[in-house]
Amino acid sequence: MTAQLRLEKVTPDNVLDACRLKVAPEQERFVAPVARSLAEAYADPGTAWPRLIFDGERLVGFVMAFLDVRFHPEDPDDRPRSGLWRLAVAAGEQGRGYGRFAVDEVCAEIRRRGGSRVTVTWGEGEHGPEEFYLKLGFRRTGEMSGGQVVGELDLPLG
Repeated sequence: MTAQLRLEKVTPDNVLDACRLKVAPEQERFVAPVARSLAEAYADPGTAWPRLIFDGERLVGFVMAFLDVRFHPEDPDDRPRSGLWRLAVAAGEQGRGYGRFAVDEVCAEIRRRGGSRVTVTWGEGEHGPEEFYLKLGFRRTGEMSGGQVVGELDLPLG
């Protein structure tokens, strides 16, 4: 990992490269293709915060946050949440800190917006992302959302 890591908005100049980004084949069942994520972001621009992960000039991943969403809108006690909606690091680029960088950047954005907690969901199974999220400090909440485990991370005050 280099000091040239950054997140960039998806633009007309980089959208096709973004849509070509692929995770390792064994991970495909755990993360939607970037094109689907971008379609969802387009359909819900007030909620979605999509960004591309670059190392220098190389596109190495995609991250999308959700901001102030209720998981169970029919439940009046359900609190708004913000967190990671999608994270995809390109096959061959994993294990270099790009995912951690993207999660840290999402946490920073949520903190800038006044949030104190980050939520994520993940599918369970071999080659799934659970170990990654637990290593970053997320904890299972005991909830499920859309058949996926819900995890949360408290953000430090500051």
